Amino acid sequence: MSGWLLILALLVLGGALSTLGDRLGTRVGKARLSLFQLRPRKTAVLITVLTGSLISALSLGLMLLVSERLRVGLFQLDQIEHRLRKNRQALENSQADLRRSQAELATSRQELRSAESGQRQAQVRLGQAERRAQALRGELQPLVRQRAALEQERDRLSKDIHAKDADIRRNRAELEKVTRRIAAGAKELKQLETNLIALRRGDVVISSGQTLATAKINLQKASQAREVIEALLRQANLVAYQQVLPGEQPNRQILLVPRGDITKLEEIISRRGSWVVSLVSAANVLKGERQVLAFPDVRPNRQVIRRGEQMATTVLEGEETGPEAVRSRLNLLLAAAFTKAQRQGSLADGLQFDVATFNRLGLELSNRPAGQQVRLEAVAGRDSDIADPVVVELRWSNGPGGSSADPTPGRNRP
Repeated sequence: MSGWLLILALLVLGGALSTLGDRLGTRVGKARLSLFQLRPRKTAVLITVLTGSLISALSLGLMLLVSERLRVGLFQLDQIEHRLRKNRQALENSQADLRRSQAELATSRQELRSAESGQRQAQVRLGQAERRAQALRGELQPLVRQRAALEQERDRLSKDIHAKDADIRRNRAELEKVTRRIAAGAKELKQLETNLIALRRGDVVISSGQTLATAKINLQKASQAREVIEALLRQANLVAYQQVLPGEQPNRQILLVPRGDITKLEEIISRRGSWVVSLVSAANVLKGERQVLAFPDVRPNRQVIRRGEQMATTVLEGEETGPEAVRSRLNLLLAAAFTKAQRQGSLADGLQFDVATFNRLGLELSNRPAGQQVRLEAVAGRDSDIADPVVVELRWSNGPGGSSADPTPGRNRP
């Protein structure tokens, strides 16, 4: 609805309502009506006031009903003004940002123009560099070919050098081996010369490396080490006396062992465990000499041979039937068994076996049928540690019967 129509409607409505109010007041006055115990005149005034208020309310309600902008202006004016202020502030900020953006755009355009100028200069320099590079490539080609030839020559020389280095290393290794063999030979020659001089001077009763005494030690207390070592030294001194000075009373100490070795030995056997200690002669000793130099050899005790272990085997051929051939084969079997025992760490100075059974076995083998091949075995008769005696049994198979030797306390060398 347009504004003029609204004003016209309000005028008409106001005139009608005022006329109606006036008539209503007149009639109330004439009728002398009374409301709320008021006088008729005051009642008429009250009716007039109410009529005027009704006119105002209806006018305002009609305007609000027909005009949306009036409703908005009347009830939302404060919010609209607040939003308007915010929008104006945002507009101002946007305008400031726009001005900054325009300034930055101008700066960027200036930089872009500078960059384009620099790019053109760079393109010029690039063209110059490409032309220079092309010229350098032309100059570089002969150098590349020369370098390839030099590299081939270097590779060939490297191969020659590696081959020569390998020859040098091989020659050095052979030289070291020869040097070691020469040194070993010189040492052996010196030892032989020493032995030869000793033999020329007299009888050698104790050879270098010979064991004078051996003991298995397992101490309960570390304080027992000194007593055990002294007992072992007395035993070795007695053995040395019996071999070097036979017939004389062992009334003094002829066995000499360095104190440092004794101290180290005491420290070792004081530790927990089982140990085998041997006193070994350090040089050949002639009969009648007054001193025997020795050194201790100590190693942890362990089992080196198990009962039933095969120590050595050999084959007695069918044509070997004579007593000498059989005995030689049996001795060879025992020697092989003794060698294996030593190789496994045994310090025994011989093997133990039954001599009677050995002789009986030799007789049986000598009397076996001609052409019969026999396999001989030497088998361990019991478990043995490093310092224990090695007991063997002799057996043979592939014959009409078997034979074995029971161990006896006697000791016999193979």
